[in-house]
Amino acid sequence: MEDPSPTARALRTLELLQGEPGITASRLAATLHVTERAARRYIAILREADIPVESERGRYGGYRLGRGVRLPPLMFSATEALGLVMAVLDGSHAAADLDDPVGSALGKLIRALPTNVGRQADTMRRHAAAAPDRGVARPDPETTSTLVTATAAQRRTHISYRSASGRSWGEQVDPWAVVVRHGRWYLLCHSHRVDAVRTYRIDRITAVAECDGEFTPPPHDVDYTDLLERHLGAGWEYETDVVFDAPFEQVAPYVRPPMGDLEPLDDGTRCRLTGSTSIPAMYAGEWLAALPLPFRVEGGPELRSATAELAERLTLAVRDT
Repeated sequence: MEDPSPTARALRTLELLQGEPGITASRLAATLHVTERAARRYIAILREADIPVESERGRYGGYRLGRGVRLPPLMFSATEALGLVMAVLDGSHAAADLDDPVGSALGKLIRALPTNVGRQADTMRRHAAAAPDRGVARPDPETTSTLVTATAAQRRTHISYRSASGRSWGEQVDPWAVVVRHGRWYLLCHSHRVDAVRTYRIDRITAVAECDGEFTPPPHDVDYTDLLERHLGAGWEYETDVVFDAPFEQVAPYVRPPMGDLEPLDDGTRCRLTGSTSIPAMYAGEWLAALPLPFRVEGGPELRSATAELAERLTLAVRDT
């Protein structure tokens, strides 16, 4: 791979100064994969271009941009710009629609790019097509923004929610994190209504408002994605209890987190899946029916009823007339 030119490294240095005020020469050198002497040379190139770079000596010294400096609004390579357009197309199929917020924002970004880079990005945006993912549900941007702001400020929040079954309620939550999982946006939070961890799909949050009072989030080393996975099947209206006539190791690959918690039973030849759901018919017809293993629905009257109805329909489908 060809080494970046001094100009390219100087522009990268400018980005680092903008993103890390007070950055040291050693930090610059390590990030740019050059010597400290070379890093100082790139600082000199910026100063020769009339970009004010201030330096402070001492233990806590480093480089920073001078006040009032005006930077170019965007410094993307063609590869970066095309990668950004591709990412937008992956996540939003209205990228070419200027009346859509995402399409409008992408259009502004492309117009701010250098002509040769912007032309390639605009061509891709207008002529690349993406098949819609029917499983993706995009939340309202204002709702999402309010939740992200409350998360960052550690501010308690009131949400109104409508579940998949149509049941609605309101509650106060401590919003820990906004997590995107398989194209869906979730709020991971502590629910004061039930005094437990809960996960809510943001596209089903109908209203949100910050409340008085702050909260202490979980420790910094908590993996929010993992925590979300472990709680996706908790707290919904209808309990589920399924026993498999197969060992844990055989069943586990087929069980996804929203289905609940899978645990081995004492004899080691069976295991139990416990959780909850908003839609028993979906749980029975889409999840349990897809498992190629023997099982029995032990608990949850709604799930038992939905499973029985499914079994009757399938039996009728193959019954001789």
